[in-house]
Amino acid sequence: MRKILIANRGEIACRVIRTARRMGIATVAIHSDADRDALHVREADEAVRVGPAASNASYLVVENILAAIDRTQADAVHPGYGFLSENTDFSQTLQERGVTFIGPGPEAIRAMGDKIASKKLARAAGVNTIPGHTETIPNAEAAVKVAREIGYPVMIKASAGGGGKGMRLAHTDQEVREGWISASNEGRNYFKDDRVFIEKFIERPRHIEIQILCDAHGNGVWLNERECSIQRRNQKVIEEAPSPFVDAAMRRAMGEQALSLAKAVGYVSAGTVEFVAGDDKQFYFLEMNTRLQVEHPVTEMITGLDLVEWMIRVARGEKLGFTQDQIPINGWAMESRIYAENPYAGFLPSSGRLVRHQPPVESDRVRVDTGVFAGGEVSIHYDPMIAKLITWGEDRASAIATMRNALDNYLIDGLAHNIDFLNAVTGHPRFQAGEITTAFIAEEYPDGFGGAPLTDELRQFFALVAVVLEQAEDALLSPPAAREEWMVTMEGETMKLVVERGEKSNLITLEDGASFEIELGYRPGSRLGTFQVAGRTRTVRIRRLEGGYQLSHGGRRVQASVCHWRLYEMARRMPEKKSAHSTKSLITPMPGLVREVMTVEGHKVAQGDPLCVLEAMKMENTIRAEKDGVVAKVHVKTGDTVEADAVLFTFE
Repeated sequence: MRKILIANRGEIACRVIRTARRMGIATVAIHSDADRDALHVREADEAVRVGPAASNASYLVVENILAAIDRTQADAVHPGYGFLSENTDFSQTLQERGVTFIGPGPEAIRAMGDKIASKKLARAAGVNTIPGHTETIPNAEAAVKVAREIGYPVMIKASAGGGGKGMRLAHTDQEVREGWISASNEGRNYFKDDRVFIEKFIERPRHIEIQILCDAHGNGVWLNERECSIQRRNQKVIEEAPSPFVDAAMRRAMGEQALSLAKAVGYVSAGTVEFVAGDDKQFYFLEMNTRLQVEHPVTEMITGLDLVEWMIRVARGEKLGFTQDQIPINGWAMESRIYAENPYAGFLPSSGRLVRHQPPVESDRVRVDTGVFAGGEVSIHYDPMIAKLITWGEDRASAIATMRNALDNYLIDGLAHNIDFLNAVTGHPRFQAGEITTAFIAEEYPDGFGGAPLTDELRQFFALVAVVLEQAEDALLSPPAAREEWMVTMEGETMKLVVERGEKSNLITLEDGASFEIELGYRPGSRLGTFQVAGRTRTVRIRRLEGGYQLSHGGRRVQASVCHWRLYEMARRMPEKKSAHSTKSLITPMPGLVREVMTVEGHKVAQGDPLCVLEAMKMENTIRAEKDGVVAKVHVKTGDTVEADAVLFTFE
């Protein structure tokens, strides 16, 4: 194996390049027009264009990728995850051309790629399966009939779906009708397969998966489990290994069933068998992913194995170099998926230029897998992942603490991102106790995300930081006084702070008499500041605003205005300006493709009624009426591509 072409992009392409380089193997990157300056293109030894920006015209075009293989004389292909990684025809074609596919054979991909057929195979192999209707369901009304027979709630799934695409949870007949339409549409759009099936939804489910690795000599091992229960819209958000729920007996039973299924289909390479488990520790087969998983780093962190390296070794005919009893569980690992999305605005996707990308410093406890760089673009055409942040600790509490600190030290500018949300989740008491299910986000944030709770202690900390920042800014203009009085307004409350300046630290006293010593060292203009208060060191993300600062720490973002006490007293006597705000237009909160328009001019709508379906970053988003009204003008039609803030509808 001399040269590997990576039939993928972004973070996973960079990940494969790192291991191949260490093994002395040359790499070839492929790219669309949108990715011509991407990080994976820069890092590979060679790069070949495979088409325009849209993935179905570039990364999914087999003929273009085969031409790139011929042009570069690559003798192997690593598919990464997504795109063609589980495409039977692609794997078969490479096999026929004598090009090594770094993954399982086409027969195994075919057997496991069809979710309906895979459940039948799993049942035959002695694997626990979920009750359900595994035949194709032809239409929405048939779906309602099947759902009633199984009993609500049910999960509607596209047969070829994956990665959260083509999945809908339904509790009522109407939700089944809508879910069948959405699941079949996403299956058709993303996997060219609109077949849909339905199965029983397990109450209080936990999503637990087993990583397996098999060679061509009949050897196979399971590399422990990962818990992936923290999900939003069936898309994994935070993963960990091992699971706080799984005991040794359950781990062995799941591992043995996973290997049994792998052997039944002659599986060779790394793969993942996904299960759903209930409170009673009974577990059921969901699907098998015949590829490397997004969350594979947490398994690597606790086993010490490089899964990409072993995929390559197995693909070139080597035997596994270890047995089941040699697979360790060393400590605990966490992974947070950092997305370009705005959790404060319903998790709407964000795209555009990444002005600043400053990850935390990597170490044996912190790992960052990314495919972006400062100055690069996050495109609307692909998954909105910016990076995967992985941390390790001796135990779960240590891994969480390291994760939260690393999130505080992760700086991104130019795009909205979900770092505050990830930090809030990992700091949530229920998460820290390990009491999680796949419904965690829906249950804990039913009205959306507004930040972690602003406790009295956190409010005090933000106020102390705001005063230190303002005093540092003031010191650039004039020598600071030995004693100053400041007012900080935050979340509708105002606090008075008295600052007594020392050589290396400030002593700050609050109105209630509590005093805190803060070490100096912040450099004005810095976007990250590290502060030590009462012996505890914390990092804060800082954005300068008119009259104050936006501060983010621990999953909470606040705006703090700061001024001298005398100026505050003068300002509060000034009359407030009142501004009238009214709009009769509904604008798109993100760029995307209009998949469907669901209203017409003159139609009377109520608040919450669906108006159109907008596709952005591989997900369908329903745009709904914000209030009651009558549609005066429809500005878009199905198939239109719209930019952010474009007017979709005008109302009377």
